[in-house]
Amino acid sequence: MVYVKWMDIIADKHWSFLTKDTPFPQFVWVVMRHEIDYLKQAGLGDEISVKTWVGETKGVTSIRFMEFYKNEILLVKAKTTWAMLDSKTFKPMRIRENVLKVLQPSK
Repeated sequence: MVYVKWMDIIADKHWSFLTKDTPFPQFVWVVMRHEIDYLKQAGLGDEISVKTWVGETKGVTSIRFMEFYKNEILLVKAKTTWAMLDSKTFKPMRIRENVLKVLQPSK
């Protein structure tokens, strides 16, 4: 359960980082699906690092990947499908080019 909490926090921090120069207060994100592979166990007090990146983004959804490591050992792999909603109506919003450029700046 702690990994799911971390995934939410990290996704929020990453979105905040990506949008620090161009905020989008008109949108909110909600989780549609989590897929988690627990590969190895972490112990109390272990230092965990996380890698995250955005994958395919189309329509109203965006895929986010995360990997959790202890040292160089992969502990958990996760894939989350997020949906973008209008922050006032909470209706799904198609992800437009301006948001896509923020999520996938290398394209």
